[in-house]
Amino acid sequence: MKRLFIYSALFFTTMVQAQQDPQFTQYFDNFLHVNPAYAGSSGMLSATAIHREQWVGFAGAPRSTTFSLHTPLNYRSVGLGLTAVNDMIGPVRQNMVYVDFSYTLKLGDKARLALGLKGGMNMLNVGTGEFVNVQQNDPAFQNVTNQINPNVGFGIYYHDEHFFLGVSSPRLLENSGSTPNSYREQRHYFGIVGGVFPVCKSWKLRPSVQTKATVGAPISLDISLAGIYADKLWLGAMNRWNAAAGGFAQYQVNRQLRVGLAAEYGMSPIRNYNNGTFEILLSYDFNYKKSDVKSPRYF
Repeated sequence: MKRLFIYSALFFTTMVQAQQDPQFTQYFDNFLHVNPAYAGSSGMLSATAIHREQWVGFAGAPRSTTFSLHTPLNYRSVGLGLTAVNDMIGPVRQNMVYVDFSYTLKLGDKARLALGLKGGMNMLNVGTGEFVNVQQNDPAFQNVTNQINPNVGFGIYYHDEHFFLGVSSPRLLENSGSTPNSYREQRHYFGIVGGVFPVCKSWKLRPSVQTKATVGAPISLDISLAGIYADKLWLGAMNRWNAAAGGFAQYQVNRQLRVGLAAEYGMSPIRNYNNGTFEILLSYDFNYKKSDVKSPRYF
Protein backbone atom coordinates (compact mmCIF):
# COMPACT_ATOMS: atom_id res chain seq x y z
CA MET A 1 0.00 0.00 0.00
CA LYS A 2 2.90 2.34 0.70
CA ARG A 3 4.11 1.99 -2.88
CA LEU A 4 0.62 2.70 -4.20
CA PHE A 5 0.48 5.92 -2.19
CA ILE A 6 3.90 7.05 -3.43
CA TYR A 7 3.07 6.21 -7.02
CA SER A 8 -0.32 7.97 -6.84
CA ALA A 9 1.27 11.09 -5.37
CA LEU A 10 3.94 11.17 -8.04
CA PHE A 11 1.31 10.66 -10.73
CA PHE A 12 -0.86 13.56 -9.64
CA THR A 13 2.06 15.97 -9.22
CA THR A 14 3.50 15.23 -12.67
CA MET A 15 0.50 14.18 -14.75
CA VAL A 16 0.08 17.58 -16.42
CA GLN A 17 3.58 17.58 -17.89
CA ALA A 18 4.54 13.99 -18.64
CA GLN A 19 4.46 11.28 -21.28
CA GLN A 20 0.88 9.98 -21.19
CA ASP A 21 0.67 7.49 -24.06
CA PRO A 22 1.55 3.88 -23.20
CA GLN A 23 4.83 2.65 -24.67
CA PHE A 24 5.66 -0.78 -26.07
CA THR A 25 8.82 -2.80 -26.63
CA GLN A 26 7.30 -4.01 -29.91
CA TYR A 27 6.30 -0.48 -30.94
CA PHE A 28 6.98 -1.33 -34.60
CA ASP A 29 3.85 -3.54 -34.58
CA ASN A 30 1.71 -0.77 -33.11
CA PHE A 31 1.83 1.86 -35.89
CA LEU A 32 -1.92 2.40 -36.20
CA HIS A 33 -2.31 3.45 -32.55
CA VAL A 34 -0.10 6.50 -33.13
CA ASN A 35 -0.48 7.08 -36.91
CA PRO A 36 -3.85 6.82 -38.72
CA ALA A 37 -2.14 7.02 -42.13
CA TYR A 38 -1.03 3.41 -41.60
CA ALA A 39 -4.62 2.18 -42.08
CA GLY A 40 -4.85 -0.16 -45.07
CA SER A 41 -1.11 -0.16 -45.79
CA SER A 42 -0.77 -3.93 -45.36
CA GLY A 43 -2.96 -4.50 -48.42
CA MET A 44 -5.37 -6.78 -46.53
CA LEU A 45 -7.53 -6.96 -43.43
CA SER A 46 -5.05 -7.10 -40.52
CA ALA A 47 -5.52 -7.38 -36.76
CA THR A 48 -2.89 -6.94 -34.02
CA ALA A 49 -3.09 -7.20 -30.24
CA ILE A 50 -0.32 -6.46 -27.71
CA HIS A 51 -0.54 -6.87 -23.94
CA ARG A 52 2.16 -5.29 -21.75
CA GLU A 53 2.88 -5.88 -18.06
CA GLN A 54 5.30 -3.17 -16.93
CA TRP A 55 7.40 -3.37 -13.74
CA VAL A 56 6.08 -6.79 -12.73
CA GLY A 57 5.91 -7.11 -8.95
CA PHE A 58 5.56 -3.36 -8.31
CA ALA A 59 2.21 -2.34 -6.76
CA GLY A 60 0.19 -0.07 -9.06
CA ALA A 61 2.49 -0.71 -12.03
CA PRO A 62 1.34 0.20 -15.56
CA ARG A 63 -0.58 -2.43 -17.53
CA SER A 64 -1.51 -1.78 -21.16
CA THR A 65 -3.44 -3.63 -23.85
CA THR A 66 -3.83 -2.37 -27.40
CA PHE A 67 -5.83 -3.75 -30.32
CA SER A 68 -5.91 -2.54 -33.92
CA LEU A 69 -7.87 -3.63 -36.99
CA HIS A 70 -7.50 -2.08 -40.45
CA THR A 71 -8.12 -2.79 -44.11
CA PRO A 72 -7.83 -1.09 -47.53
CA LEU A 73 -10.92 -0.07 -49.51
CA ASN A 74 -11.55 1.26 -53.00
CA TYR A 75 -8.60 -0.40 -54.77
CA ARG A 76 -6.37 0.37 -51.77
CA SER A 77 -6.58 4.16 -52.11
CA VAL A 78 -8.72 4.42 -48.99
CA GLY A 79 -7.99 2.66 -45.71
CA LEU A 80 -10.16 2.28 -42.62
CA GLY A 81 -9.08 1.21 -39.16
CA LEU A 82 -10.12 0.83 -35.54
CA THR A 83 -7.80 1.21 -32.55
CA ALA A 84 -8.56 0.53 -28.89
CA VAL A 85 -6.31 0.88 -25.84
CA ASN A 86 -6.84 -0.06 -22.20
CA ASP A 87 -4.19 1.51 -19.97
CA MET A 88 -3.97 1.24 -16.18
CA ILE A 89 -1.54 3.05 -13.86
CA GLY A 90 -2.29 2.56 -10.18
CA PRO A 91 -5.85 3.79 -9.58
CA VAL A 92 -6.10 5.47 -12.99
CA ARG A 93 -7.86 3.66 -15.85
CA GLN A 94 -7.73 4.98 -19.40
CA ASN A 95 -9.76 3.55 -22.31
CA MET A 96 -9.23 4.95 -25.80
CA VAL A 97 -11.33 4.05 -28.85
CA TYR A 98 -10.58 5.64 -32.24
CA VAL A 99 -11.60 5.24 -35.87
CA ASP A 100 -8.84 5.75 -38.46
CA PHE A 101 -9.08 6.92 -42.07
CA SER A 102 -6.31 7.13 -44.67
CA TYR A 103 -5.97 8.13 -48.31
CA THR A 104 -2.97 6.80 -50.25
CA LEU A 105 -1.20 8.37 -53.22
CA LYS A 106 0.89 6.24 -55.59
CA LEU A 107 4.34 7.73 -56.17
CA GLY A 108 5.61 4.95 -58.42
CA ASP A 109 5.43 1.22 -58.86
CA LYS A 110 6.11 0.45 -55.19
CA ALA A 111 6.18 3.79 -53.34
CA ARG A 112 3.11 5.05 -51.47
CA LEU A 113 2.37 8.22 -49.50
CA ALA A 114 -0.66 8.12 -47.18
CA LEU A 115 -2.43 10.89 -45.29
CA GLY A 116 -4.49 9.91 -42.26
CA LEU A 117 -7.10 11.24 -39.84
CA LYS A 118 -8.12 9.80 -36.47
CA GLY A 119 -11.19 10.52 -34.37
CA GLY A 120 -12.55 9.07 -31.15
CA MET A 121 -12.53 9.46 -27.39
CA ASN A 122 -10.50 8.89 -24.26
CA MET A 123 -12.45 7.69 -21.21
CA LEU A 124 -10.65 8.32 -17.91
CA ASN A 125 -11.68 6.72 -14.63
CA VAL A 126 -9.92 7.42 -11.32
CA GLY A 127 -10.50 4.89 -8.52
CA THR A 128 -10.26 7.31 -5.59
CA GLY A 129 -11.14 4.48 -3.19
CA GLU A 130 -7.66 3.04 -3.78
CA PHE A 131 -5.84 6.16 -2.52
CA VAL A 132 -3.94 6.04 0.77
CA ASN A 133 -4.41 9.56 2.13
CA VAL A 134 -2.21 10.30 5.15
CA GLN A 135 -3.35 13.94 5.34
CA GLN A 136 -7.01 14.54 6.04
CA ASN A 137 -8.80 16.73 3.48
CA ASP A 138 -5.72 16.91 1.28
CA PRO A 139 -6.80 19.26 -1.59
CA ALA A 140 -4.83 17.19 -4.11
CA PHE A 141 -7.34 14.36 -3.61
CA GLN A 142 -10.51 16.47 -3.61
CA ASN A 143 -12.91 16.79 -6.55
CA VAL A 144 -11.09 14.20 -8.65
CA THR A 145 -13.54 13.50 -11.49
CA ASN A 146 -13.87 10.97 -14.28
CA GLN A 147 -13.79 12.32 -17.82
CA ILE A 148 -14.75 11.51 -21.41
CA ASN A 149 -12.61 13.51 -23.83
CA PRO A 150 -13.28 13.47 -27.58
CA ASN A 151 -10.22 14.03 -29.73
CA VAL A 152 -8.81 14.01 -33.26
CA GLY A 153 -5.40 13.28 -34.75
CA PHE A 154 -3.49 13.19 -38.03
CA GLY A 155 -0.59 11.34 -39.61
CA ILE A 156 1.59 11.00 -42.72
CA TYR A 157 3.10 7.67 -43.74
CA TYR A 158 5.47 6.87 -46.62
CA HIS A 159 6.57 3.36 -47.54
CA ASP A 160 8.07 1.46 -50.44
CA GLU A 161 9.40 -2.06 -50.79
CA HIS A 162 12.28 -1.59 -48.33
CA PHE A 163 11.74 1.66 -46.42
CA PHE A 164 9.11 3.39 -44.25
CA LEU A 165 8.77 6.81 -42.63
CA GLY A 166 5.95 8.33 -40.61
CA VAL A 167 5.10 11.43 -38.55
CA SER A 168 1.92 11.93 -36.55
CA SER A 169 0.09 13.44 -33.62
CA PRO A 170 -2.71 11.05 -32.62
CA ARG A 171 -4.46 13.45 -30.22
CA LEU A 172 -4.33 17.11 -31.13
CA LEU A 173 -6.77 18.54 -28.57
CA GLU A 174 -5.37 19.22 -25.09
CA ASN A 175 -8.57 18.51 -23.18
CA SER A 176 -8.96 19.19 -19.48
CA GLY A 177 -11.79 19.07 -16.98
CA SER A 178 -13.44 21.86 -15.02
CA THR A 179 -11.88 21.15 -11.61
CA PRO A 180 -8.32 21.99 -10.42
CA ASN A 181 -7.41 18.30 -10.15
CA SER A 182 -8.70 17.38 -13.60
CA TYR A 183 -6.64 15.27 -15.94
CA ARG A 184 -5.27 17.24 -18.89
CA GLU A 185 -4.33 15.53 -22.13
CA GLN A 186 -0.95 16.51 -23.55
CA ARG A 187 -0.41 16.67 -27.30
CA HIS A 188 2.20 14.09 -28.35
CA TYR A 189 4.24 13.96 -31.55
CA PHE A 190 5.58 10.73 -33.02
CA GLY A 191 8.13 10.00 -35.71
CA ILE A 192 9.24 6.61 -36.99
CA VAL A 193 11.71 5.50 -39.64
CA GLY A 194 13.08 2.11 -40.65
CA GLY A 195 13.42 -0.49 -43.34
CA VAL A 196 14.12 -4.09 -44.30
CA PHE A 197 17.37 -5.08 -46.01
CA PRO A 198 18.49 -8.54 -47.18
CA VAL A 199 21.98 -9.56 -46.04
CA CYS A 200 22.05 -13.10 -47.51
CA LYS A 201 19.66 -15.72 -48.85
CA SER A 202 18.15 -16.60 -45.45
CA TRP A 203 18.60 -13.42 -43.40
CA LYS A 204 17.16 -9.90 -43.49
CA LEU A 205 17.77 -7.00 -41.12
CA ARG A 206 15.04 -4.66 -39.99
CA PRO A 207 16.26 -1.54 -38.13
CA SER A 208 13.76 1.04 -36.86
CA VAL A 209 13.72 4.18 -34.72
CA GLN A 210 10.75 5.84 -33.03
CA THR A 211 10.75 9.24 -31.33
CA LYS A 212 8.03 10.60 -29.06
CA ALA A 213 7.87 14.19 -27.83
CA THR A 214 5.55 16.30 -25.70
CA VAL A 215 5.90 19.60 -23.86
CA GLY A 216 7.38 19.30 -20.39
CA ALA A 217 8.93 15.84 -20.77
CA PRO A 218 12.19 14.52 -22.22
CA ILE A 219 12.12 13.23 -25.79
CA SER A 220 11.71 9.46 -25.86
CA LEU A 221 13.87 7.59 -28.38
CA ASP A 222 13.32 3.88 -29.12
CA ILE A 223 15.86 2.05 -31.29
CA SER A 224 15.43 -1.55 -32.41
CA LEU A 225 17.17 -4.02 -34.69
CA ALA A 226 15.68 -7.35 -35.73
CA GLY A 227 17.14 -10.20 -37.72
CA ILE A 228 14.60 -12.14 -39.79
CA TYR A 229 15.49 -15.74 -40.62
CA ALA A 230 13.77 -17.45 -43.58
CA ASP A 231 10.77 -15.10 -43.19
CA LYS A 232 9.78 -17.17 -40.16
CA LEU A 233 11.80 -16.24 -37.08
CA TRP A 234 12.36 -12.68 -35.85
CA LEU A 235 15.05 -12.08 -33.21
CA GLY A 236 15.81 -8.58 -32.04
CA ALA A 237 16.91 -6.10 -29.41
CA MET A 238 15.73 -2.60 -28.48
CA ASN A 239 16.92 0.34 -26.41
CA ARG A 240 14.87 3.23 -25.04
CA TRP A 241 17.45 5.95 -24.62
CA ASN A 242 18.46 6.33 -20.95
CA ALA A 243 15.35 4.43 -19.88
CA ALA A 244 15.25 0.72 -20.77
CA ALA A 245 16.70 -2.09 -22.86
CA GLY A 246 15.16 -5.35 -23.98
CA GLY A 247 14.79 -8.11 -26.51
CA PHE A 248 12.02 -9.78 -28.47
CA ALA A 249 11.29 -12.89 -30.51
CA GLN A 250 8.49 -13.40 -33.03
CA TYR A 251 7.49 -16.42 -35.06
CA GLN A 252 5.49 -16.48 -38.30
CA VAL A 253 3.34 -19.56 -37.68
CA ASN A 254 1.80 -19.51 -41.15
CA ARG A 255 0.83 -17.06 -43.88
CA GLN A 256 -1.66 -15.39 -41.54
CA LEU A 257 -0.55 -15.71 -37.91
CA ARG A 258 2.47 -14.26 -36.09
CA VAL A 259 3.13 -14.50 -32.34
CA GLY A 260 5.68 -12.58 -30.32
CA LEU A 261 7.20 -12.25 -26.86
CA ALA A 262 9.29 -9.40 -25.46
CA ALA A 263 11.12 -8.56 -22.24
CA GLU A 264 12.43 -5.19 -21.10
CA TYR A 265 14.44 -3.99 -18.12
CA GLY A 266 14.64 -0.42 -16.88
CA MET A 267 17.78 1.61 -16.29
CA SER A 268 16.40 3.82 -13.50
CA PRO A 269 16.64 3.02 -9.75
CA ILE A 270 13.08 1.67 -9.83
CA ARG A 271 14.46 -1.49 -11.48
CA ASN A 272 15.52 -2.63 -8.01
CA TYR A 273 11.85 -2.93 -7.00
CA ASN A 274 10.40 -4.91 -9.91
CA ASN A 275 11.04 -8.01 -12.01
CA GLY A 276 11.06 -6.38 -15.43
CA THR A 277 8.51 -5.72 -18.17
CA PHE A 278 6.96 -8.32 -20.46
CA GLU A 279 4.81 -8.29 -23.60
CA ILE A 280 2.89 -10.77 -25.72
CA LEU A 281 1.83 -10.09 -29.31
CA LEU A 282 -0.67 -11.74 -31.66
CA SER A 283 -0.97 -10.56 -35.26
CA TYR A 284 -3.30 -12.01 -37.89
CA ASP A 285 -3.50 -11.12 -41.59
CA PHE A 286 -6.63 -12.28 -43.40
CA ASN A 287 -4.47 -13.21 -46.37
CA TYR A 288 -5.84 -16.29 -48.15
CA LYS A 289 -6.13 -15.69 -51.88
CA LYS A 290 -4.27 -12.47 -52.62
CA SER A 291 -1.15 -13.72 -54.34
CA ASP A 292 -0.06 -10.14 -55.09
CA VAL A 293 0.34 -9.37 -51.38
CA LYS A 294 3.75 -10.20 -49.93
CA SER A 295 3.81 -12.56 -46.99
CA PRO A 296 4.87 -12.04 -44.33
CA ARG A 297 4.71 -8.25 -44.14
CA TYR A 298 7.69 -6.50 -42.57
CA PHE A 299 6.00 -3.19 -41.74
